[in-house]
Amino acid sequence: MNQRHLLSSALASVMALGLVSQASAEMGAEKGKEKCFGVAKAGENSCANLSGSHSCAGQSTKDKSAEEWKLVAKGTCAKLGGLSAEEAKVALAKSTDKK
Repeated sequence: MNQRHLLSSALASVMALGLVSQASAEMGAEKGKEKCFGVAKAGENSCANLSGSHSCAGQSTKDKSAEEWKLVAKGTCAKLGGLSAEEAKVALAKSTDKK
């Protein structure tokens, strides 16, 4: 095995471990949190939206869109004026029907 191959393998292993630890940290951060729809500002959503038009965090284009969500502390969503997943689906269906 040449030195370049060994170095590439080592680098790949370190990167994979970094991804695993990051995912574990994110899973731990979700304890005590809930998805709150309709409160995220443009570019500050936590992940994919309800309509499926994007699948990543930070890709929302409108403030407080009912299809976008953000993780918030449990019990605070209603205080922020947010919606549960079911309420957001209903709101999204109503807005789609009007078009």
